[in-house]
Amino acid sequence: MSNALELHQEQERELIHVLKDSLYPGAADDSVRMVISYCRAASLDVMKKPVHIVPMWDNKARVMRDVVMPGIALYRIEASRTGDYIGKSEPEFGPTQSAELGGVRVRFPEWCKVTVRRLVHGRDCEFTAKEYWIENYATAKKDTDAPNSMWKKRAFGQLAKCAEAQALRMAFPEQTGGTNTDDEMDGKTLGPVVDVTPTQHRVEPPRPPVDHIALFRDRLTKCDDLRSVDGEWGRWQTTIKRAEEADRAISEEVQSAVQDMIAERRAELETEVAQTPIEEMAEA
Repeated sequence: MSNALELHQEQERELIHVLKDSLYPGAADDSVRMVISYCRAASLDVMKKPVHIVPMWDNKARVMRDVVMPGIALYRIEASRTGDYIGKSEPEFGPTQSAELGGVRVRFPEWCKVTVRRLVHGRDCEFTAKEYWIENYATAKKDTDAPNSMWKKRAFGQLAKCAEAQALRMAFPEQTGGTNTDDEMDGKTLGPVVDVTPTQHRVEPPRPPVDHIALFRDRLTKCDDLRSVDGEWGRWQTTIKRAEEADRAISEEVQSAVQDMIAERRAELETEVAQTPIEEMAEA
């Protein structure tokens, strides 16, 4: 192992240790490695915590597993990098609602609206998103409707981040893509993973057409009595029928040629039989 590789591994171990002690306390080493890899691939400063580790219930595996999700900070960074981001509105909230969810009494805004402004071909354009608390809040556990502590404590602030994230996706789709932030996915369930990789099918080369004339010419040369010729006639009729059923009908020209060969071979054998002396036939 080279000194450069050893140094790189030692630096990564130190970075994981720092991140676990500061930005991601309690996270598993593998989860922190996923964060580091994500940030390297996207040219992001991992110490700015642009992404979060979100524990999610995996329906397929029936276990909780950590998933790396972008935070609202990453959306803001990507929007700012374009040079077209010119700000956002203050969050506007709908009427405050009160409800009991999973045995917990909660007060929350019915909805939140945020507008993001972007320059599009030199024009100031607005992109407004409206998100509802009841559709976004994170549950405390997978089998309860009660909100977790953050969504209960910061009902307005959490919903405002979700509305802003949606507005940023509308304004900067090429930067945000189809991802969701950690605030939007916290407490959600991962559905079954669907493999959409195109299946590699082996392309079979087309089979060469059967040369029925050559095939039956060869078979007829081996016929030395009338019974075997009649057998080839029956085989030819079956071949014609099967070809039609497979939608590969044999041309009339080929059918006629093969039938003529069979008839000619039969006539040859009949002539030979007629010319054979009776004594030889009796001995045979």
